[in-house]
Amino acid sequence: MTSVWLATRPPQREFPELDEDVRADVAVIGGGIVGLTSAVLLQEAGLRVVLLEANRLGHGVSGHTTAKVTSQHGLIYARLRARFGADGARTYAAANQAGLEWIADRVAADGIECDFRRRPAYAYVTSAARRHKADREAQAAEQAGLPAWLAETTPLPFDVEAAVRFDNQAEFHAGRYLAALADSLAGARIFERSHAVEVSSNGDRTVKTPGGRVTAGHVIVATHYPFLDRSLAFARLTPQRSYAILCRVAGALPEGMFISGDSPTRSVRAVPLDGEERLLVGGEGHKTGTGGDTRVRYQRLEDFARRHWDVRSVDFRWSAQDNVTLDGVPYVGPVTPWDDRVLMATGFGKWGLTGGTAAALILADRVLGHENPWADLFDPSRLSQLASPRLVKENAEVGLRFVGDRLTKPGRRSLDDLRAGEGDIVRHEGERLAAFRDEDGTVTAVSPVCTHRGCQVAFNHAERSWDCPCHGSRFAVDGSVLQGPAVHRLEHRPLEERGGSRSSRRNSA
Repeated sequence: MTSVWLATRPPQREFPELDEDVRADVAVIGGGIVGLTSAVLLQEAGLRVVLLEANRLGHGVSGHTTAKVTSQHGLIYARLRARFGADGARTYAAANQAGLEWIADRVAADGIECDFRRRPAYAYVTSAARRHKADREAQAAEQAGLPAWLAETTPLPFDVEAAVRFDNQAEFHAGRYLAALADSLAGARIFERSHAVEVSSNGDRTVKTPGGRVTAGHVIVATHYPFLDRSLAFARLTPQRSYAILCRVAGALPEGMFISGDSPTRSVRAVPLDGEERLLVGGEGHKTGTGGDTRVRYQRLEDFARRHWDVRSVDFRWSAQDNVTLDGVPYVGPVTPWDDRVLMATGFGKWGLTGGTAAALILADRVLGHENPWADLFDPSRLSQLASPRLVKENAEVGLRFVGDRLTKPGRRSLDDLRAGEGDIVRHEGERLAAFRDEDGTVTAVSPVCTHRGCQVAFNHAERSWDCPCHGSRFAVDGSVLQGPAVHRLEHRPLEERGGSRSSRRNSA
């Protein structure tokens, strides 16, 4: 399923695959908002930049966002104040406001046509029992220096108990903006379909791909989920899936961006498309590799839209994946405390456009040797995360998954039981397989064991992918890597080697 941003972006220039050894001052791994912005900042500072993207520029998480450009990140500032103090909340606010304004300035300076427009952003609650949360949030956000205040009403077509309103926020067309950033990198060397699999240190840092190498003084790992296990990010992040739909509706849409502070989360905004305003509804978050039949998630969003608007059609459906840190603040800085030349940015908690831009500003300052006022709060090695009870809880769940899924989901079904369009863990000739049957009967079978840490993958019905519930790696039905931290594909299981009753890819029954 393709997002509206990717379906309606301008024709995209293709870049070659890396098939040689090259040198640079900085190697940037990842062509999303963090990677592209970092590359722009460093190139404009006079550095030689090489950017590697495993697939296509802007087609990852940044191309599947709701495209809100805001420092309003739900009901977060009261939590930040409680955890980091008023100064910590103020630092987080300043970084994200700076990210917003950097984007606004770039759009204006470069004349980027990306439907950028200023909008108020609301975080609302509908339950009287949760009003106190909105009260505290408005106070904490205002104390953090943000343009925030408590509103009693919103333009939504249903009643709310209260809302925290941020003025002068923004929204845009993510695909067009990312394409414009890529176009501004005319002086950088960009390689697509060049999957980084290793970063080694021997004086300079060397990034290895299947086709070549990049040797550089600094490396920025902007792959959304760091693939370098020495970062231990896999032990400190929770990968989350979320979903969005875009609808054509009759009547006017509310002016603003909205997100609920109640459960389930609902994110709402209008999108200008083909001369009319369309309704975007997002939400239905859950941990990757869990959550049951993911197709139901889209239906719940559609039900919500139809309950409050006159929906004429649902034109786009898409999903995204983001990572949540132990303490709610992204990890931006050195991958390890003992190597300040390999840097990362991750854990934006579904607010990666402003957060990712702020991260790029921090990373660029680090490479250039400049002091950054936000760096300490976002430091991946900060001590606050180690005291989090989530550190123990999340890793205990991973251990249970590693063992439990093999016991509770052993693959009792037969390969022949798979219906068209269905994937499942099955048992075939004594072996567990992750198998998918497409509409014409072709069966594709791969190993069910994630190549990152050996957990068992689960089938994602809506996206037709194999998702790992431990650390969020995702694989296509043919086993190729869709999202890390895994860097190696699921091993293909050719069926003709099992008794000769089936071809390699097609079930002849």
